[in-house]
Amino acid sequence: MSTFSNVKFSLLDLAPVLAGKNASISFQNSADLAKHVEKLGFYRYWLAEHHNMPGIASSATSLVISHIASHTEKIRVGAGGIMLPNHAPLVIAEQFGTLDALYPDRIDLGLGRAPGSDQATAYALRRTLNSSPDDFPLLVEELESYFSGTARVKAVPGKGANIPIWLLGSSDFSARLAAEKGLPFAFASHFSPDYTLPALRLYRERFTPSDQLSKPHAMVGGVNIIAAETVEKAKWLATSQQQQFLSLVRGDPSELMPPIDDIEKEWSIYEKSSVEKTVNSKTTIIGGDKNAVREKLSAFIEETEANEVIINSQIYDHEARKKSYDIVAEIVNE
Repeated sequence: MSTFSNVKFSLLDLAPVLAGKNASISFQNSADLAKHVEKLGFYRYWLAEHHNMPGIASSATSLVISHIASHTEKIRVGAGGIMLPNHAPLVIAEQFGTLDALYPDRIDLGLGRAPGSDQATAYALRRTLNSSPDDFPLLVEELESYFSGTARVKAVPGKGANIPIWLLGSSDFSARLAAEKGLPFAFASHFSPDYTLPALRLYRERFTPSDQLSKPHAMVGGVNIIAAETVEKAKWLATSQQQQFLSLVRGDPSELMPPIDDIEKEWSIYEKSSVEKTVNSKTTIIGGDKNAVREKLSAFIEETEANEVIINSQIYDHEARKKSYDIVAEIVNE
């Protein structure tokens, strides 16, 4: 039996803003990519909430989810995730209740407890910094009460909505909470690769069945795959992401830049070391041609025993990005 036989494959889209382009192009590309991967058999298409990031256009996450769902037919569409401390749970219940009413049985709601931004942006979003990530369990319970209809205030739409809730995290906090509540768990391995296996083990060992889920379901997220016809081309395509990390190292986040022939000319020895340290510690990158990607992806799944893998591909050229997912689909369907 293939390593990939019982694993779902999904897609995380950051709606990258390309250098020289605008957000309109980002959303056009996202809709086209969603239709493409739906045909390839990918299971979910998730978008992530980020703010104050010039290279990411999915800040109004629920709106972009509706855009993607309207251009597809059956692929599940959702948030990976909504940073719940940034919002009133009632507003999220209403937004996702509306999405469920528009696209029944296709909407997922992944929840994170981090603000997903710097302090100034967090203040601009919430107008106060009194809330704490430690309040997350209470916020989740409040949100669940709106969907179940047990809250004093009724979410319309929202009450009775059929929306699976996922908990997202990069530490043991959300792993414990997801296990306690019997919810599916998505671990951000690209943020905390060293904690991936311990967090997944904790989740599985402590899982308590619930009305939503009878046994643990673990998604491993943020797997960045850059696949191409040759290893050399994959390395060339990967320079777009390297430049993006370089802009973070320099304290000046950028749009997603076109690939370049010689990345060595772009950075100092110190900057190169900083980028490589960041990439090695914060991302799970699988790159190369079909054979290389197959080998690395298979080893990753065997190690994590993931029920589901969600893939992000930071590739500047839209057709090359689609081709990367073509190669992944060929691998998993062999």
